[in-house]
Amino acid sequence: MTPQFRRLLEKRGIEDIANFLNPSIKNLEPPSSLSGVDKAAEEIFPFIYDARKIVVFGDYDCDGICATAVMVRVLRKLGADCEAFLPERMGEGYGMTSASLDRMLREHPDVALVITVDNGINSIDEVERLKKMGVSVVVTDHHLPGEKLPNCTIVNPSVASTEALTAICGAAVAFMLANRIVDISKSKGKYTGGKFGGEALVLAGLATVTDVMPLKGNNRILVYEALRRFNQFATEGLRQLVRLARGDFNAPEKEEKNPTVKDFGFLIGPRINAPGRMATGDVALKLVLCDDNKLASSVALEVDAHNSERKKIELEMMNEAMEKVVPNAPAQVIDLPNGKPGVAGIVASRILENLGSAAPVCVIAGTHGSARSPEGFNIRDAFEACSEYLERFGGHAAAAGFSVKDGKVDAFRQALCEYTQNNFIREENKELSYDIVLSPNEITKEFYNEILSMEPFGEGNAEPLFKLENVKINEAKVFGANEKHLSFYVCDYRAVWWNHGEIAGKLSNSQLIDIYFSIKSSDYSRKGVELVVKSIPKVMVI
Repeated sequence: MTPQFRRLLEKRGIEDIANFLNPSIKNLEPPSSLSGVDKAAEEIFPFIYDARKIVVFGDYDCDGICATAVMVRVLRKLGADCEAFLPERMGEGYGMTSASLDRMLREHPDVALVITVDNGINSIDEVERLKKMGVSVVVTDHHLPGEKLPNCTIVNPSVASTEALTAICGAAVAFMLANRIVDISKSKGKYTGGKFGGEALVLAGLATVTDVMPLKGNNRILVYEALRRFNQFATEGLRQLVRLARGDFNAPEKEEKNPTVKDFGFLIGPRINAPGRMATGDVALKLVLCDDNKLASSVALEVDAHNSERKKIELEMMNEAMEKVVPNAPAQVIDLPNGKPGVAGIVASRILENLGSAAPVCVIAGTHGSARSPEGFNIRDAFEACSEYLERFGGHAAAAGFSVKDGKVDAFRQALCEYTQNNFIREENKELSYDIVLSPNEITKEFYNEILSMEPFGEGNAEPLFKLENVKINEAKVFGANEKHLSFYVCDYRAVWWNHGEIAGKLSNSQLIDIYFSIKSSDYSRKGVELVVKSIPKVMVI
């Protein structure tokens, strides 16, 4: 192990180096370590083998769809009479609401047990209504609870959990519960078939990435194993979607490589999310569950068409929203009466990025809104403080959904701005966060290969960022279409700075600069690796 790699691991606080660099499914937390799993599995068990109708009540985003698929596939393989139900974002809102429950009961009047996945922790009244009707309920979720909990069996790491499981997604919760149900079925002699946990593992790993969970501990293992085993265990629907997203749709004979974290986050996830944003998530769930080659091809095309439509509407809403941004406001509350509710969250994320995380951003489309929050500000707590103006809200510290009471948008905006002004401290001129300072001779191919052993990178385990101090640059020049990008040499290493060709004239061979960068392999560099520049403070303020 190189000294610089050891410094990097120390800076990240990684003490159990062997397990971190060699994630193994054997080290996953056992299902029973998640509070409520044993009780929930025992409660669900008799409904499976008494053939009483079970409805898995899911959600329309990627995590919710993956969680629904995990539970439905496992229950059906155990022989359960099981159906899936997804709410409609536009007409019914997120999770189990009065409206979505009404439709579920119309479609499944014989339901005996409802299992929520990725929702339900704040559906107090709806759970009570089901129980009064004689319907049993098990809530599995990972979102933050309110002051009151549903009066039923609950599996939610945000309510009670070991430290190792405090930040897992809804599909990971479903994965652990599904495994425990299988264990109980085997122990009681009800199931003697083969293993089918691989399918659930792939779905849980995919959702962990798309729901932006920290890639540490249990989550790191889930994602690592899901990527490694994707082509072995993923449904045909998921494989077809990957081919389509990569442009290999018409070349199935081409050797399939396992996807990467970026494929999960930027190719697969947005496409699975798209149908729920534009219409209903049912077609995405159909794809995720599909094992028929011919059907998977047609459904993948349908899902991709929804994604294309989503991109078009997103651009239109983004342009309108940016015109309504209030400069230097403590919080942005942007009302788009004709916007698509399913796209509001994406637009809020884009605006937050454009504003440099200077303020929380809420985008209201029609009657529903989505919010995104800068680091260090809990948007759900803010909504709690402004709840007199809201019909409903829920979510995480960094992202949440809500609906505003009729005629109260302006009052809500003022209340949120006041709360933010008093509770969000912005750090001015903050230095770009990096891992360690390197000397030029420490940038080696060996070190790069060691960095690769830290994958998968993502939330909570970012790709390492380094700093070079007081170095000179040489051979600065632009490249690419419209001379969009910049390259130069520093200490005999090639460096590229994407989308910064316009500042080539600001660089001179005589100046001493600090560079923030990541490292990647390169066939164009004399040393086999090159620097991917993130910032040069003396040249351009971040």
